[in-house]
Amino acid sequence: MPQDARLERLLDFLRRSPTPWHATANMAERLEEAGYRRLEETEAWRLSPGDRVYVTRNDSSIIALQLPSSPLVALRMIGAHTDSPGLRLKPNAAQTAAGWLQLGVEVYGGALLAPWFDRDLGLAGRVQVRHPDGRLEGLPLTVDRPVAIIPSLAIHLDREANNGRAINAQTEMPPVLLQGGGHTDVERLLRDWLAEQHGVEGLEVLDFELALYDVQPPARVGVAGELIAGARLDNLLSCFIGLEALLACDGTQGALLVANDHEEVGSASACGAQGPFLGDVLRRVNAQLGEGGEEGWIRLIQASRMISCDNAHALHPNFLDKHDAAHGPALNAGPVIKVNANQRYATNSATAALFRTLCREAEVPVQTFVTRADMGCGSTIGPITATELGVPTLDVGVPQWAMHSIRETAGSQDVAQLTRVLTAFFDRAELP
Repeated sequence: MPQDARLERLLDFLRRSPTPWHATANMAERLEEAGYRRLEETEAWRLSPGDRVYVTRNDSSIIALQLPSSPLVALRMIGAHTDSPGLRLKPNAAQTAAGWLQLGVEVYGGALLAPWFDRDLGLAGRVQVRHPDGRLEGLPLTVDRPVAIIPSLAIHLDREANNGRAINAQTEMPPVLLQGGGHTDVERLLRDWLAEQHGVEGLEVLDFELALYDVQPPARVGVAGELIAGARLDNLLSCFIGLEALLACDGTQGALLVANDHEEVGSASACGAQGPFLGDVLRRVNAQLGEGGEEGWIRLIQASRMISCDNAHALHPNFLDKHDAAHGPALNAGPVIKVNANQRYATNSATAALFRTLCREAEVPVQTFVTRADMGCGSTIGPITATELGVPTLDVGVPQWAMHSIRETAGSQDVAQLTRVLTAFFDRAELP
């Protein structure tokens, strides 16, 4: 069935995307298989109506464009992010204690720390190397087997462990890697793993950006397979759904998918939503296929619409009091419009009305999330992108449990539902 095939593609994408660099490379691979042409930011672009193109920045953010065959007057844009909270290695990662080589880690984003204990951890990211001929290159690294673990302390040695004790990320989170190992073993291991993966010898490791990740594969869970459980659903689930919608659209309208890095740490980077990446790409496209000039730029942006896709907090059966009684989204009950009066989400009544119309036309149920008035609210790339570009924007997402855990849970039916709505958005001839 199409739904089962889509879910298998999703599980494969999640499994093969332990870091933003991997996610971006996997999205680029699917785009090229579908006939999209890669553009380089350092080269001159030659664009034509009907072109399908994509561009990356920092190898961790990506923008894909389906250009219309008619004049470019508006774009239907979907935004997501490629990064997820977790543990990143420090530059001088090697440390030893009690005869064990350990890895010093830094917490990336707002990670739930407790679920990281006693997990089978792999290592992935990118490594900057010097080849024997002096050439510098950044190589992806994927150690997709259990090479590290963060062992819990036995309850006998900490009777307060179940009483809400705080976790010290500096002293309690370094994983164990190798018994009897020393500081020089980390670089040796990296060279060995790179040689194993890329078939290259004699490399000098200059620097790296590496993350630990749970090697347990994602899976369908529940008696009827109602759930998807896996790492990095926030926000690779939205990246996947946005890409599925882009590849399924009919190509008659201007359609764009952007997946930024660094959302989980504020988006303030060259490839983040607060940076110039999306604006740079749109200005170059407008210069060739739009009206051009500042007047044409403003007209294009104001005629366009952005849907920021980032997962929403689903109503948790064990914590019903954490939700506003009238705004508790259910799994497998349709996509969620995210609303916040203080602009933590970019939705307003006009953009919400557009999405409700799309859901009605696609025969998909729609839900609304507003956080409790006595609780704080997270944010997304939506308000940032709206601020940077001025494009009318709304925030939506599929509901999920355990956001920012090492293993998160979402509804399997919601994948197809949001994909159908976003495809309709890309195909819609008129935008209010």
